[in-house]
Amino acid sequence: MFRDRLDAARQLARRLDHLRGQNPLVLAIPRGGVPMGRVIADALEGELDVVLVRKIGAPGNPEFAIGAVSEDGSVHLEEEAHYCRDDILAREVERQRELIDERRRRYTPVRSPIDPAGRIVVVLDDGSATGATMAAALATLRQREPQRLVAAIGVAPPDTVARLETLADEVVCLEAPPHFRAVGQFFAEFGQVEDDEVVALLGGSHQ
Repeated sequence: MFRDRLDAARQLARRLDHLRGQNPLVLAIPRGGVPMGRVIADALEGELDVVLVRKIGAPGNPEFAIGAVSEDGSVHLEEEAHYCRDDILAREVERQRELIDERRRRYTPVRSPIDPAGRIVVVLDDGSATGATMAAALATLRQREPQRLVAAIGVAPPDTVARLETLADEVVCLEAPPHFRAVGQFFAEFGQVEDDEVVALLGGSHQ
């Protein structure tokens, strides 16, 4: 168990030390990944930005991902999404797209997203249950032609790690326990990260 997100971030930074000095672009998945991203970007002498993807939750169980929406508008659906009514799914996709647009305006109002083309890119989150959100982020970023695409996560079940290994050039996952219920169970402290904190953390990066 990690003490908190910063504990996990320091451990990930040590595992990613081979990227230090290569100006990696750390793209954190908000909101929980952003405090970790600040620690890792500073440790690796890189830049920090966010990659905006939103989970599509199952009707009646919003924490269970049946897909994800990326900032470029693309929709990535899991097999379970086929059991969801088309109209309900369409409404949820549109809602998540609106939230992505709102977050981009709030998080980086005075600059464009940092271009990942030709860069070593580290996609970061505190943890991943189904892998839907991280997979959507990796698939979207791959189209932007990074030099190298790395997935970094604190904790995920083994099948999720195996799935991400097919999408990234390198996967760094600190813990892959077979008995996995939720990301938060592996953190002694797992408080919610607020938007104001995300904005402040991003303000210390690329200008």
